[in-house]
Amino acid sequence: MKKRSLGNSGLEVSALGLGCMGLTLGYGPAADNDEAVKLIRAGVELGVTFFDTAEAYGEANEKMVGKALAPVRDQVVIATKFGFKNGNVADGRDSRPERIRAVAEQSLQRLHTDHIDLFYQHRVDPNVPIEDVAGTVRDLIQEGKVKYFGLSEAGEEVIRRAHAAQPVSALQSEYSLWWREPEETILPTLEELGIGFVPFSPLGKGFLTGAISEDTTFQGNDVRNSLPRFEAEARQANLALIELLGEIADAKDASRAQIALAWLLAQKPWIAPIPGTTKVHRLEENVGADRVELTPDDLQRVEAAVAKVQIQGARYTAQQQKTFKR
Repeated sequence: MKKRSLGNSGLEVSALGLGCMGLTLGYGPAADNDEAVKLIRAGVELGVTFFDTAEAYGEANEKMVGKALAPVRDQVVIATKFGFKNGNVADGRDSRPERIRAVAEQSLQRLHTDHIDLFYQHRVDPNVPIEDVAGTVRDLIQEGKVKYFGLSEAGEEVIRRAHAAQPVSALQSEYSLWWREPEETILPTLEELGIGFVPFSPLGKGFLTGAISEDTTFQGNDVRNSLPRFEAEARQANLALIELLGEIADAKDASRAQIALAWLLAQKPWIAPIPGTTKVHRLEENVGADRVELTPDDLQRVEAAVAKVQIQGARYTAQQQKTFKR
């Protein structure tokens, strides 16, 4: 697979990474440990070198990633995150310096490694100055326990303040054909500062694959049951986008998922999406997006298709906004 540099930091990753959250959290029952390890190793065999986990995804998640990647540790980039009390999103945010250090030590053990390649603040903590957060990660970098500093879902002001205290290598935020808010101020800021961008949910939590219809049902603990954009009425309206993407995909002999990922890759050379999956055949499909070349005419067709559809449904409920947003 082609490689990409995340901004000016010197951090090189595969053009497409693997988001590992769904192996234990958010989309139904947790994957079997052995099957998860096989999936991650299949990613390595397919050329993926960039793997994303977090304390908040559960102890098992980091351990799966660590076990799977131990034999190839020097060939891959492992990203993990700190920022929630007790590693639990529901308990609120906690980026106090002592907490960051505790999470780093814990993650090093779980991941069976002596360093974390990319250490993100999972969400901005309004109670801790970002300069203190950046300074703590800077100290961990100087100690050799962390290589690069990242932020997730941070706004322009926080990005600038953090970057002034300790260079930020990457920002991770949601970005896809049906969530394009980062284009307004975030992408120009990252380009100015030389920071890479790692889109999560690049396939719209599965919707952009075309595998979800208005009649699709999700298991009880699937986060999509609570998202306004996945309510039946919204899904029915949003299927118009999937139909238009299908026409473009058919013309390129590609899948809808591959077009959605190739579109992201075409936006900037310093963007590296991290689609997640629990299925090897979906992993193979996603990785195949690296071989889909979208011409300027193709990109115009995609833009024209998106312009025809008014995406229905909010990204989060009001309560979820408080929990998940910056």
